[in-house]
Amino acid sequence: MSTPLLEVHNLVKLYPVGSRRKGALLHAVDDVDLTIGEGESVGLVGESGCGKSTLARLLAQLIEPSSGRIVFDGRELTSIAPARFVRSRDRARIQVVFQDPTESLNPSFRVFDSIADPLHRLLGVRGATELDRRVRHAAELVGLPDELIMRYPHQLSGGQRARVGIARAIAVEPSLLILDEPTSALDVSVQALILRLLADLRTRLGMSYLFVSHDLNVVRLLCERIVVMYLGRVVEVARTETLFTAPSHPYTKALIAAIPDPARRGEQRLRLEGSPKSPIDPDPNACRFHGRCPVGTDRCVTASPPLRRLGDVHFAACHFA
Repeated sequence: MSTPLLEVHNLVKLYPVGSRRKGALLHAVDDVDLTIGEGESVGLVGESGCGKSTLARLLAQLIEPSSGRIVFDGRELTSIAPARFVRSRDRARIQVVFQDPTESLNPSFRVFDSIADPLHRLLGVRGATELDRRVRHAAELVGLPDELIMRYPHQLSGGQRARVGIARAIAVEPSLLILDEPTSALDVSVQALILRLLADLRTRLGMSYLFVSHDLNVVRLLCERIVVMYLGRVVEVARTETLFTAPSHPYTKALIAAIPDPARRGEQRLRLEGSPKSPIDPDPNACRFHGRCPVGTDRCVTASPPLRRLGDVHFAACHFA
């Protein structure tokens, strides 16, 4: 792997919840370790509610962790409150492309203003000529024609709004781009165009990606390494091809088995029964996948499996991996 740009150590995010049990806590992200190298694209996958988006917001310093460390380019970020991080020099270097461009764009801002706002706030660009040059350069990079620059979001198509969200994020020349399911709200044909654009931008600009998605096929196209989460914890990490050809965790196997594939028609697939356990005060001594796992035993109830190394960059949290 390349030189680490982002390192995460024992990251935890707990939320107090209303409950009959005083002090009950929802474990949204629980003891997560993660590394993203310079210029690397890492996928983050899992079911809805597994903690993917919460982890993305923690890494972007949009919310504060309960404990743990986030080190970005050698600097500790967890000691900086999100309100102060806005004025940090690293704010411009970590940018987010949100899931729904319609919701994340200010409806009263024209496209020009949406792209110019972070340039003004984060980089202090003031001159009208320089601001205009940078905005139009960012728009050109994402394939937005000049005639759309002065339009409002409601005057754009879904794909065009997605391009505005990407242009706004890359205008400040970030080192790390966090993509929180950026294509899930788009038609399939438009998704392909946006994915091709993101792959091209990473090559041209040398950015690192954290690509959050529930669609493994999308992640397979863009990412070199994949991190699988289940109920707030990382259960497997591997190179993309290794994960698809030789998955080790039963949950990963079930996710891959669920991908539609005409070549497997008629084969018996691994199916998960039941629903995930509650993330509120989970048993620290039990595997969180126990109860849905097809290979689980009594050992899984009394000993939570650690994330252990299986290969060069292959890790899995399963007693039977």
